[in-house]
Formats: sequence, C-alpha cells, structure tokens
Amino acid sequence: MFELKSLSHRYPAGQELAFPDWTLAQGEHAVLVGPSGSGKTTLLSIVGGMLSPSQGQAIVAGQDIAQLSAGTLDRFRGQTIGLVPQRLHLIASLTVAENLQLAQYLARLPQDASRISAVLDRLGLAELAKRRPHQLSGGQAQRVAIARAVVNQPKLLLADEPTANLDDAATEAVIALLEREAAVVGASLLIASHDGRVKGRFARHLALSQSCPAQVAA
Repeated sequence: MFELKSLSHRYPAGQELAFPDWTLAQGEHAVLVGPSGSGKTTLLSIVGGMLSPSQGQAIVAGQDIAQLSAGTLDRFRGQTIGLVPQRLHLIASLTVAENLQLAQYLARLPQDASRISAVLDRLGLAELAKRRPHQLSGGQAQRVAIARAVVNQPKLLLADEPTANLDDAATEAVIALLEREAAVVGASLLIASHDGRVKGRFARHLALSQSCPAQVAA
C-alpha cells in the first residue's frame, strides 16, 4: 500500500530527519513508535501528502505523492488517504454530518448522504448527526474524526497519537475501533504512538530514534 525509499525531511532550522526504507501491504496494520521529536508526526504528514520530503520517495497506492501537482494531490489524498490527526480539526460551524460532507466535497466525490448515514450509524453517531463539535464530548468528537477519515473508503488510514491521555479502557476501545474501521473499508492502518499499550497490539512496528536516522522492527 505504501513504500518509503531513501526518505528524509529537513526543517528550515536545520534539523534533518531520515527514515528507513519500509513497506506496508494493503490491509496490513502497524504502529509507528519513537520518542517525542523522533519524527512520527513528520512521517505521517509526508505519507499523508501534507508535507513534502527533502529527498526520497513516499509511494502511496503506486503513486509518488511528492510528484503530484497541488490540485491532483488534494484529490488523491481525499480519495485515498484517511487521517485522524492528534488535534481533531472538526469545523466548528458545521454539523457532524456536514463535516463528513465536506470530506467528500474536498475529495471531489459525489455527495453521498446514504454513505454518511451508514458510517455514522456504524460508529454509534447517528443521533449526533445534526450536532456541532462544541456539543460533543471528547470521545464523541474523536469518533466523528474517525468517521470523517473513513467516509471516502480510503486505501490508507493514518492516526496520530489517538490514545494520548486516555485510560486503559478508552485506549482499548479507540484502537479496536480504528482496526475495525480499517478492516471494513479494506484499508492499511498506521498508528503513530509513544504508548506502550498500543505497541503491544500490533505485530509490525516501525521504530524511530532521535539519535540515529531510524531503526526498523519487522
């Protein structure tokens, strides 16, 4: 589903992060681990098409995403990649259902109310469709963000620190939900986390280090 080749990113201040060559197969689930500052969010941003690498390739669904024009990349990202960011970034002025409609619109897909209803129902959010983000609990808002990430049936689902500040029961529920939703749409799943509870759930790890370019655990 995606492949990293000689990938690195240099920030304007001079810090350079290098990442290992690595692949994740279609439908496979894995966790990206490493201490703060090791580049987990940077790597997710590159794979998600929101940040351009300084060198190397991030190939998603057979496409070197750094080679796409801005408009083509926006469409490709919306149709191929689902992201659950650490800060959920729900649009405050839109209802829950409208936040999902916006995801369809930005991907230049037809407005599909039945698809939105089905996703919200599956995530236990049907009764909240007309609420706005400020009317949701933290857990409800996170489920809406997951719904938004999967509404376009992506091939790759990315989640950035989804269990930060959650207790054991909530962590288990969120990871199970991400795994289930990825399986429903047939997506590969990559979760970035420093949480040992998350690492233990997955057979495949990509481990990043602050002191060296990167190290891989199969």
